Amino acid sequence: MLCEECQKREATVHYTKVVNNQKTEYHLCEQCAREKGELDFSWGFEPGFSIHNLLAGLLDMSNPSPQLGKSATPDSKCPKCGLSYAQFSQSGRLGCGDCYAAFQRQLEPLLRRIQGTSTHGGKVPGRQGGTLKLEREIGRLARQLEQAVEREEFETAAKLRDQLRELRRQLAKEEGGSDNA
Repeated sequence: MLCEECQKREATVHYTKVVNNQKTEYHLCEQCAREKGELDFSWGFEPGFSIHNLLAGLLDMSNPSPQLGKSATPDSKCPKCGLSYAQFSQSGRLGCGDCYAAFQRQLEPLLRRIQGTSTHGGKVPGRQGGTLKLEREIGRLARQLEQAVEREEFETAAKLRDQLRELRRQLAKEEGGSDNA
């Protein structure tokens, strides 16, 4: 498909705009898209859009959350790779796996905004599935045990305690640890 503007180059930028249920499609080459973006695309067209730009936009560094406290300032850095939170907020990319722990307090509100929760609720990798499922079940039973004790339901609490012991033994066995939990 040729560019609608110049009719010379291949259209590589395809944009659909819907205003008042009126759909308009644009098929432009990159050069014409850049020119149009500077001229009359006041509705926010940006040829260089990426998921990283979207994440960076969600971070909004000009309005830091007051709940972050002193330890979670935009100039805090990852101890392993040295990436600062300000750098992450500009690029939308973390530097290493340790960045998740280093910026946990800042990332939690962002993850809640994007996913609706800050905990992983998706699929579990096959090789980690067994232990992760056991850990989740142990956590669930531990919460039920606390509630049973609070309600003074001691028979239920004893059953839950026994189930927890068994699951902890299974977990230790799967992790290659000792058989006593």
